[in-house]
Amino acid sequence: MIYRIFRPLSAFALLLCGVLAAAGEPADKATDARLRQALDSPSMGLKVDTVEKSVLPGLYEVQFSSGPVVYATAEGDYMILGDLFSVGEEGYTNLTEKRRDAERLEKLAAVDEKDMIIFSPEGEPRARLTVFTDVSCFYCQKLHKEVPELNKRGVEVRYLAYPRSGAGSAGYSQLVTAWCSENRQEALTKLKNKEAVPDKTCADNPVQAQYELGQQLGVRGTPALVTEQGTLVPGYQSADQLMVTLGLE
Repeated sequence: MIYRIFRPLSAFALLLCGVLAAAGEPADKATDARLRQALDSPSMGLKVDTVEKSVLPGLYEVQFSSGPVVYATAEGDYMILGDLFSVGEEGYTNLTEKRRDAERLEKLAAVDEKDMIIFSPEGEPRARLTVFTDVSCFYCQKLHKEVPELNKRGVEVRYLAYPRSGAGSAGYSQLVTAWCSENRQEALTKLKNKEAVPDKTCADNPVQAQYELGQQLGVRGTPALVTEQGTLVPGYQSADQLMVTLGLE
């Protein structure tokens, strides 16, 4: 019998230097199957998505579907929950977050632009910023007022829907209205300005799919910004602050 033992550790317990094992390579078939059997837990809503070698010999990086990245022993009897850091001359590097960055880029690249509400600058954008938004969120409303200035400075803002209260909420219905309106930009702006917009619905609206995508990418509140490097930036920033965050000033 394989016992499942969960031992959460602080990130500092994983500060290691000089690890040389290959990372990012798929585990061999036997280890993959063994870890899936050991760690899949329907009762806890945990299902293994991928199993890869980590930079630490003897530990495997396990990605759960719509869940965390963990590090498990080859037999699956120990599982470490926490971020993995490397230590070098320039300080600490969060290897787990780097993996998340890559995953965000991969999944966002699969989103069709026609399913976004995009505010573009004149000419070629200097940067593109993806924003998970809710219309009733105060800081989403505040960030939206910065969009004209961001556009003026060459930043394209690409909105995805993230109704904080989930399906069936008033915020969910308002986002559906925005995405189903003939003029999406105008409808979203009016809703964020607390102006009345006639309710609309359409069968192919992407609100639920984008909400689920946000959860997969680690979004826990709004606004949640994702840079072109895949970095998740939670919360409001002014246009001036964002220009620094994006490395444009």
